[in-house]
Amino acid sequence: MVAPLLSLGRAGGVNHRPALRFYVHVPYCASRCGYCDFNTYIPGEEGRGSQSQWRGAAVAEVVAARRALDGDPRPVSSVFFGGGTPTLLPVTDLAAVLDSIAAHFGLSEDAEVTVEANPENITPGLLDDLLTAGVNRLSIGMQSADPAVLDVLDRRHRRDGAVRAARMAAPAGFDRVSLDLIYGTPGETDDSWRDTVRTAVDTGITHVSAYALKVEAGTALARRVASGTVAAPDDDEAAARYEIADDLLAAAGLPWYEISNWAVPGHECRHNIGYWSGDDWWGVGPGAHSHVAGVRWWNVRHPTRWIAALSTGEDPRDGQEILEAEQRRTEEVMLAVRLAEGFDPTALGAGAAVRGLTEQGLLERAGDRWRLTRAGRLLADRVTLTLLDPA
Repeated sequence: MVAPLLSLGRAGGVNHRPALRFYVHVPYCASRCGYCDFNTYIPGEEGRGSQSQWRGAAVAEVVAARRALDGDPRPVSSVFFGGGTPTLLPVTDLAAVLDSIAAHFGLSEDAEVTVEANPENITPGLLDDLLTAGVNRLSIGMQSADPAVLDVLDRRHRRDGAVRAARMAAPAGFDRVSLDLIYGTPGETDDSWRDTVRTAVDTGITHVSAYALKVEAGTALARRVASGTVAAPDDDEAAARYEIADDLLAAAGLPWYEISNWAVPGHECRHNIGYWSGDDWWGVGPGAHSHVAGVRWWNVRHPTRWIAALSTGEDPRDGQEILEAEQRRTEEVMLAVRLAEGFDPTALGAGAAVRGLTEQGLLERAGDRWRLTRAGRLLADRVTLTLLDPA
């Protein structure tokens, strides 16, 4: 294990630091989707650990965070329960962690608290319990409205289940609801993708995240692609689907605010904006990553090892790094260009590249700032590299 984080609370001057956020990782799933390479575990899988012990370990890590950030006066601006499937746990477990964060750090008056959920887990009773626990934002994994696409992705829910879940949330009291979509799945067509986006919008949700399917090494989908059972995703088709989504969502009153995210103005995910804006965050849970005051670290991946470490008062981290100035600049540029609010190239030390990128149709003015055009969003990595090294 690495040395204790004793200096974080005093590093960088606490009176001039960005917002503090918490990410809480729940590693449990009822089954594994074929495309997923997240740090998740299904029943009977080695290293899964005990769901009943997760709560105590997570609370212990919050207490450890308070010790490490001794003297840091910042209340927590957002908490995001991700996974995995957080709603597989009793809501009382999630509430215990949220209550511990509130008790040891305090929550800002307008703190955003998000829980990810799968459509098949959402019931009126669950929604009531989440609201009572202090959750005020719901992120539902819809992925697609096309049954054939859901089959390729090994999703357990059906189209009607996602629609039902989304439509249930607002009457229950959630006015901030997001649907997560995936595009570019083999077998998907332009028309079926249009239907997916329109179906999502018609539920009345106020936020959509949409990501291109990636075939990650070691997943069931990767094995199927390698065997020829499933075709590999096509980059040109994925780009066309992105443009379809952008057109439909903008027309429905959900403009883009980050390359892969669209929202009714005022309903953006503040937690994720914090990541892209360089805020500090503490990751609780097995495999969770954290970043505070220029120090990045990550926990051991296996829940059994993570639980064991925290139950005996040991450090659950598996490693850490202190970001050098050049690393910080690279990440600042990479993250800043993703946002629709734009960026100041002079502040990023990237002014020399703007003219050429504008002439190529990849950047445009946004008031006194610059931002990606839609063509630029499709080539964001290229834009970032050019801003970092215009030569």
